[in-house]
Formats: sequence, C-alpha cells, structure tokens
Amino acid sequence: MNVVRFISGRYLFSRKHVSLISILTGISIAGITIGTALLIVILSVFNGFFDVIRGFLLSFDPDIRIEMADSRVMAQNPDFLETVASNPDVVELTPYIDGKVMLAFRDGRNEVVTVRGVEQDGYIRLNELENSVKTGVFDLSVQNNRPGVVISEALSNRFGIDPGDEAALLSTTGMRRALTQFSAPRASRFNVSGTYSIQQIIEGDVVYIDLLAAQRLFNMQNQVTGFDLKLTDTDDASRVKRELEAELGPDYRISSWYDLQKPLYDVMMVEKWGSYVILMIIILVAALNIVGSLTMIVLQKRKDIGILMSMGMSKKKIRQIFRMQGLQIGLIGCGIGGVAGILLAIAQQELELVKLSSAFIISAYPISINPWDIVLILGVTMILCVAASWYPSLRAADVDPADAVRNE
Repeated sequence: MNVVRFISGRYLFSRKHVSLISILTGISIAGITIGTALLIVILSVFNGFFDVIRGFLLSFDPDIRIEMADSRVMAQNPDFLETVASNPDVVELTPYIDGKVMLAFRDGRNEVVTVRGVEQDGYIRLNELENSVKTGVFDLSVQNNRPGVVISEALSNRFGIDPGDEAALLSTTGMRRALTQFSAPRASRFNVSGTYSIQQIIEGDVVYIDLLAAQRLFNMQNQVTGFDLKLTDTDDASRVKRELEAELGPDYRISSWYDLQKPLYDVMMVEKWGSYVILMIIILVAALNIVGSLTMIVLQKRKDIGILMSMGMSKKKIRQIFRMQGLQIGLIGCGIGGVAGILLAIAQQELELVKLSSAFIISAYPISINPWDIVLILGVTMILCVAASWYPSLRAADVDPADAVRNE
C-alpha cells in the first residue's frame, strides 16, 4: 500500500464530519470541473466556427496561390510549371487572371466588379463552385459568337439578369487606352450562361469568364496574374509552401489558404486563445482555493504531522502527502470536467441543442473537438493544481515534531 497516497486521501476526504476545509475542497473541485468543461466546449465552438468559415472561403480560395513578388503579371513559363507540377502534393495547377472591370447592361446600368479569368475544367476541379450554380450552367465557352460569363446571384437579383442576357465588360486597360488615344472605349460583350450562389464571408461580387477572354480584355498576351494550386491535403499547405519557396526562390510570392485571408483568420485565433486565457482565470481562482484549503489542513493536522515525523517519516514524504492532495483534486476536477465538456460538445454536435438565428449561414453553433486542445486544457489545469499545493507542502515539512506534539 502506498502510504503517501493513503494518508493524503484520508486528509482530503475525511468521512467524520463536514468542515470548512471539506467545503473549500469541494469548491475547488467544482471550480476546476466547471472551468475545464467550459474551456473544452468554448474552444470546440471556436474550432467549429473556424472550420465553417474556412470551408466557405475555400470555395473561392485555393490551397496555395503563386504570384510574382514584384509584378502584377507573370508569364506561363514551362520550367516553372514543371517545377510546381512535380511536387507530389500538388494535384491541380491552374492559371487565373484577376482584375476590376465595369459591368454594363443595355439599359445603361453599370457596376464595378471583380472579374476572374479561369480555365473552366481546371477551375472546376479546384473548388466546388460548379455545385453552387443556381440558374443556367457554369459554361465559359463561346456561345452565339460571344464568350460566356457566370455572375453571382446577388448581381442577378440586383439587375434582373437571367441566363441568355447580354452583358458588356470594360477593363481599366480599355479605359486608359481610350483616354490616351482619344477614342471611344471598346467593351467586350458576353452572354450570361449562369448564376452562382455562395454564402458571402467577404464582400464583393466576382464575375467568371474564360482565361483567353480575360487575356484579351486586359491585353495580357500569354500572361496571367498567377496560379492556383489544389493539394492532396489542405492542412499540408504550410509545408508545401515552404518547399515551393525553396525551389522557386524569392522572385515568386507564395501564399497558403491561411495567408490569403490572414487578417480574418488571425482575428479568429486571437478570439479563441483570448477566451482560453479568460476562462483559465476560473481554474486559477479554484487553484487559489486549493492553497487555502490545504494550508488549513496543515494547521489542523499539525499533531498528526508531528507524530508521522517522530515515527521516522522524512520531510520529503510529508511534502509528497500534500502535493498528492493537489494532484488528487486536479485529477477529480479534470476527470469530471473533461468528460462533461466532451459529452456536452458531442451533444451539441449531434443534436444541435443551441440554435443560431435563422438569418445566419448555419443553423446551430458548430463544434469541432480538437484532441490537442483537450490535452492543453487538462495539462495546464493539472500543473496549476499541483503548483497550488507547493506552498502548503512546504509549510507541512517545516513543522517541528516536538512542538507539534507538545502544543496539542
């Protein structure tokens, strides 16, 4: 039988009567239990929101994007393409062109939008945009001697546009040429082939056209804005980014999906870990209660401590008795709180107990349980509980056996 564990358990959970010490111990355990459960649930909710937002943004954003570091355009270099495509993690490589244009209609209405020129087949394999088509089809090919264009459902509703209607796009390049050459700006005409609908996390309407049409529109012969990459695993983007940076050199700017929306992702991470620090204060207060309750146990058990030391128990063993009490409080609180937090998170995940407003993009608070978050919560909590027992254990080891027995 482990004497240290036995004595610490008897001191901590005395069955003789309910005292102030046992009440303080119960409060400490309750505080650790509640704090641990809350931390698991709250961090799981933040993880869930992060996954939801990332899922929506990845409908637009690639896993990795490659652009020139000091230029807005880049040539379709065969050596570059071979280097990138040879990476075993890259499953899709497709060029794109981005730019601002004026979208104009026959009735005189117009609006400045972002146009994206893509290779249709490669872009469809890159994301799930084709599955978001509401009316018509995602077709950028030439129709009735005019290339196709796909617009957002918001633009369609705002201007009353339907598939088959005609739209004109005028680029800043065309406007600049008209001003410098004193001629009327020439607009490129397109047939609307379809509309798409994706929940808007970021502002702005994107209009999709074929890559060749975009090159003509922006006067970019055999040039593109950059290349989008799809990986076998999105979570490997940071590692693949480092590999490509080493292979391609400083002339290229390589951005992962996180880099493309870094301000938004950073805010979400700050909110998550800010909540972690704030809720950890609950556990810290419970740990301070451990200091008080164990110190009172030391004062109450001075005679017992003196007798144990008179019988030959070392100061090291005495310290271990009270540190074991801190460990036991932590194990009980973490055990109950950990199980309760995980069960609550699973219940929310499966049953959607707490709903969100019907106007939000999802119906209930999302949950994503990260095992490493749970390990961090339980680990830090246990450290606080054991650290809280350090001072009372030193007080207990400093008890003089003769004075303790004589005074009692």
